[in-house]
Amino acid sequence: MNKKLAGAALTVTALVIGTFGLAAVPAAAPPSGRAIGGATAQVAHIAAHFDLSSGQTPENGVLEPDGSLDVTFSVARQVARVGADGRTHILATMPLPADGGVNTPVLHFAPTMGIVRADDGTLYFLYATGTSDLTGVWRLRPHGIPERIAALPADGLPNGMALDRRTGRLYIADSVLGIIWTVPVTGGAPTAWTSAPELAYSAIAGANGVKVHNGALWVSNTDDGTILRIPFLSGGRPGQLQVRAKGLTTVDDFTFTGAGDEMLAALNHTDTVVRIRPDGRHTTVLTAADGLQNPTAIEVRGTTIYVLNAAYVTAEDPNVLVAGLRDLR
Repeated sequence: MNKKLAGAALTVTALVIGTFGLAAVPAAAPPSGRAIGGATAQVAHIAAHFDLSSGQTPENGVLEPDGSLDVTFSVARQVARVGADGRTHILATMPLPADGGVNTPVLHFAPTMGIVRADDGTLYFLYATGTSDLTGVWRLRPHGIPERIAALPADGLPNGMALDRRTGRLYIADSVLGIIWTVPVTGGAPTAWTSAPELAYSAIAGANGVKVHNGALWVSNTDDGTILRIPFLSGGRPGQLQVRAKGLTTVDDFTFTGAGDEMLAALNHTDTVVRIRPDGRHTTVLTAADGLQNPTAIEVRGTTIYVLNAAYVTAEDPNVLVAGLRDLR
């Protein structure tokens, strides 16, 4: 998310908890479980429409084994599940800070942001409020209630998050402070893993999306339009940072396709998804004509991709777009 998007998002004021059906359109089925909406994808289809007036702006997501999708609705301060049964269920609504969130850096409202899922079904997500009592990493166990397990600086903006399943550590990108924080899934005081200058904030957002892949932490920088690779050294220390892709205007989150280091990235302001080859070259594979509206994040399972569209600027149709990976050529 970025500063311009935040201005549009502030127009969304009614935070209503509700249940909304999926669009009656085909969607691709993942290898295990049933995909959102069922049936089989052709190229790209909107599988779920959300209610902008209720603040249902999907910022980040993670797939469940049954094919449902857990998302953070940033403006509504919610964590929700778009089920394989075709309905959206609110899992948690976060408390509003006393000042209404106006002191949240850059955004000036309190958003729920990055989300990851542990193998036992526990969800970990980020909440940024500009206050020391709420900003940080939160845990939501199945059928439980949210609990904060790690405080993060109130003057920062925790955005993307990744889970290293080998070590049980979370990695959090701070888009304002330009820091990658790390904390164990058991909680505790966060550690600044790296504050390399390539992560810095300058105008919109610095470090944004985060993924653990192929022995390294990968991070997007929205302001620089780059995706960076930071290898893990012995003891989990950060190695020499490498720029692996550039020229990605307002890149938000990204993911790997399963073909080595090939990636798909969401370019927020240009309403595009690009495929990035391991050598850094990229081509556009989805556009606004396919239904993209300020894409924020992408998930891949097998040959199916899920694109979250927050519609922060378009202010029309926040949605989940589903497409067949093999059709994106």
